[in-house]
Amino acid sequence: MTTAISIDNLQAESPSTEPSVRIRDLNFHYGEGDLFKQVLFNINLDIYPGQIVILTGPSGSGKTTLLTLIGALRTVQDGSLRVLGQELRNLGAKNLVQVRKNIGFIFQAHNLFYSLTARQNVMMSTDLYPKDISDIAPSSRSADILTKLGLGERVDYKPHALSGGQKQRVAIARALVNHPRLILADEPTAALDKKSGRDVVTLMQKMAKEENITILMVTHDNRILDVADRIINLVDGNLESDNVVNTDVTNDTRTFML
Repeated sequence: MTTAISIDNLQAESPSTEPSVRIRDLNFHYGEGDLFKQVLFNINLDIYPGQIVILTGPSGSGKTTLLTLIGALRTVQDGSLRVLGQELRNLGAKNLVQVRKNIGFIFQAHNLFYSLTARQNVMMSTDLYPKDISDIAPSSRSADILTKLGLGERVDYKPHALSGGQKQRVAIARALVNHPRLILADEPTAALDKKSGRDVVTLMQKMAKEENITILMVTHDNRILDVADRIINLVDGNLESDNVVNTDVTNDTRTFML
């Protein structure tokens, strides 16, 4: 049986800081009639700038569905979902695109263009942003982020000449190059070895702290849980627990169980 907890007690909130993500009474289902299946139930959640939040839970628990709703890749059906100060429910297509421009997406599949080099794949992301986002040319910015991810010698290689892990690092570079305000990552280290995975999450952690970027990451990789400020567990579409694990982020170090 679910225990009701006041949202004010559930979230460690700073009154002067607006959440990057604010969710209230969010429900989501697939299908209609006999095919109706609800996958998210009454989700309430706040995530603040600079936080690294890891979302865990068994397969089929609704993690990816929640991630894609936050990323404005699915339509909000019921409840409120506010991302980067913008309510997504009933938001028009043009405004949804604007929200997505401030989000970096990292998916399990790298989705690279095989006719382009690693640098060119990353540069495609810079085309979405205004020209004045940085004084550094897109080509140099792309090469720089690839170098930080250990691909400095392969910036002009095409995907067919890269390993699976290297392709995933190119996809991660593409998500990070514009320094988005919010990063949504679905199993970002799944295709990486231990060292590469650690390098990736360390870079993401550095960006979160230095640039106040919010990171929400779905993962089953227990090797990287230590980078999280909070670990949220989703089970059968219900928010089962929200554990504050990094006391540098908030003075509230309690463990919340629903």
